[in-house]
Amino acid sequence: MKALEKIGETNTRIAMEAFAAYIIAEYYNFVQQKIRLKNLHYAVTLSRERLRIVEERYNIGDFSRLDLLQARVDFNEDNSKYMKQQEVLHTSRIRLNEMMANPDVDEPFIIRDSLIDANETLIFQELWDGTMETNASLLNADRNNILTALDMKAVNARNYPYLTLNSVYGYTFNKYESGTYVNRQNLGLNFGVTLGFNIFDDNRGRERKNAKIAIDNAQLQREQLEQSLRADLHNLWQAYLNNIVMLKLERENVVAARENVEIAMERYMLGDLAGIEMRKAQKSLLDAEERILTAEYDTKLCEISLLLISGQILTYLD
Repeated sequence: MKALEKIGETNTRIAMEAFAAYIIAEYYNFVQQKIRLKNLHYAVTLSRERLRIVEERYNIGDFSRLDLLQARVDFNEDNSKYMKQQEVLHTSRIRLNEMMANPDVDEPFIIRDSLIDANETLIFQELWDGTMETNASLLNADRNNILTALDMKAVNARNYPYLTLNSVYGYTFNKYESGTYVNRQNLGLNFGVTLGFNIFDDNRGRERKNAKIAIDNAQLQREQLEQSLRADLHNLWQAYLNNIVMLKLERENVVAARENVEIAMERYMLGDLAGIEMRKAQKSLLDAEERILTAEYDTKLCEISLLLISGQILTYLD
């Protein structure tokens, strides 16, 4: 039946969409980890420069040994984080190669994205309209309704009279040992018509009740699925909007934090700023970069999930 074929095709599409969403999310996770590695490398660069300044000042007696030890501890801490992040990036690369069925799971690759560019122009009504029209799970639920209705028709069809046609075309040859005829041949067409009606069928009533229950259950499951998708879409949409607002705030914070680090470094080189204040400015920048990176990735995940629910995730790959 075509309905069953369509259900099979839609099940394949559901699996493809889920895999596409998973691999897109992992791709942007790789981008996220690469950006985080870049941020940590910048932190290491700042710490190395600070350590260089402290060593020179310590040698001429301007800084104490405590300042030197603290600068060295901070540099080692940042360097350790950088090395750990290299492992995280390596793991993400292996996972992507595995998902793409690359025999060499450790093969390096170049990505075109240097940042997570989340789509901030999605429209809720378009997403909901797409969900109602193309969501694979909803389409399957509609086809299940069709199948249960066909089952009911098949049961009801047994209430009607039936007409069968029979036909036989053949050749016969008879040979006699005695009598008037030595042999006899017959070639021809025989046909008949049978008209019938099922007067009593003990299973018919039970099958009709079961078919009616199946129709009601299929309709109820379809309504529950629609309501569940509506709730998921609203929740993801709210998270999407919140992350967009957070992105705007964190972009302003990053600009301010970078300017603050530049000013702090200038003052530190002039000896007008304590090491602990320099470290605080550096940490504020790293925290701001981490927050905006998290907000960008979370926004992208919301975008991917919204496109998955609305049945548009595969067009995302075009």
